[in-house]
Amino acid sequence: MKISQSAKNAICLGSLCSVAYFAVYIARNILSAVTPHMVADGYTEEYIGSVSSLYLLFYAFGQLINGAIGDKIKAKYMLSFGLFFAGVTNLLLPVIIEKPNAAMIVYGMTGFFLSMIYGPMTKVVSENTEPIYATRCSLGYTFSSLLGSPAAGILAIFLSWQSVFYVSTGVLVLMAASVFTCFTVFERMKLVRYCQYKPKEKGAGNLKVLFERQIVKFSLISILTGVIRTSVAFWLPTYFAQYHGFTTTEAASIFTGATLAISMTSFIAVFIYEKLGHDMDKTILIGFSASVIFFTLTYFIKTPVMNIIFIVIAIMCSNMAATMLWSRYCPSLRDTGLVSSATGFLDFLSYTASSIANKAFAAAITSIGWSNLILVWIGIVLLGVIVALPYRRRVQNVA
Repeated sequence: MKISQSAKNAICLGSLCSVAYFAVYIARNILSAVTPHMVADGYTEEYIGSVSSLYLLFYAFGQLINGAIGDKIKAKYMLSFGLFFAGVTNLLLPVIIEKPNAAMIVYGMTGFFLSMIYGPMTKVVSENTEPIYATRCSLGYTFSSLLGSPAAGILAIFLSWQSVFYVSTGVLVLMAASVFTCFTVFERMKLVRYCQYKPKEKGAGNLKVLFERQIVKFSLISILTGVIRTSVAFWLPTYFAQYHGFTTTEAASIFTGATLAISMTSFIAVFIYEKLGHDMDKTILIGFSASVIFFTLTYFIKTPVMNIIFIVIAIMCSNMAATMLWSRYCPSLRDTGLVSSATGFLDFLSYTASSIANKAFAAAITSIGWSNLILVWIGIVLLGVIVALPYRRRVQNVA
């Protein structure tokens, strides 16, 4: 079957964005992957949790700021500059790790620079591809983001934790150069054009449009899924090592396998979404409901193999709702001219919640223990079920 030119353009643009986002998520998951090694070297969970928490806070506010900027500045500059400077700050962390304040600020800046990627990337894809291809592209870089976790885990298995940061820096700088070059070529080929959609109204009119598009509901979904997909996933290697008694190397290996499984979530979510007749609301409700069930099984069944399987499936089910948010809802806003701003705002909420949760979870590990922390996770996804319930007549999803 002959592939249309629009499909070819989407493949080119989507592939570039997916590879770039893969580099972002290798960098984002490094600290999680090497945490057991750092703990073994004498760094405390509280210290690592504080570094991670500040990173997520910088990332969250960066999403808010860079999302708005991304509606005005070309994606080529946002993506390439963000990748390059994230590589620079990522390189500095192992060097200054013994200076807590400096280390937290530097790693926080890594989060800020990485926040320059997602909003502008979603905007340029949604504005330069047909809606069906925009969904496929966003699915592609969502998948590549999930692959970043096992990739970081593999690096943590074979390299010292300091070397993992250095390798990530090389990947980020290489991708910065590649993105700038490829976008320049795409612009000359007219494959990429900017600002094709602009807000029809200014000021309060924009807010009204977003409220009509259920921005409040999806803001809550962003907060809840952000805690699970970011904070809970962050502590998985430590959970495997402390709760089940695995060595740091074993924990890193299990984390790699777990995140490989989690990376399949996007495809499963879209498959279920299409089988449900493209019903985004039902897909989200099913995801949160199943997550409650599997986190509950995680709490009661403590046999290592089954316990690990259940917690991984619980995260996957929650990520079904996240997939609908990032792969369906955000690209559907392209006619508002606010894709980057809205995406940045939702990501801001997600990572602000994750930042708070990461610090809280670090304290909870020693104060209430892992079993009680699982009860907290059950409560979080149960809130997701409540948010996803159809309180009013379902609004037709935007294609």
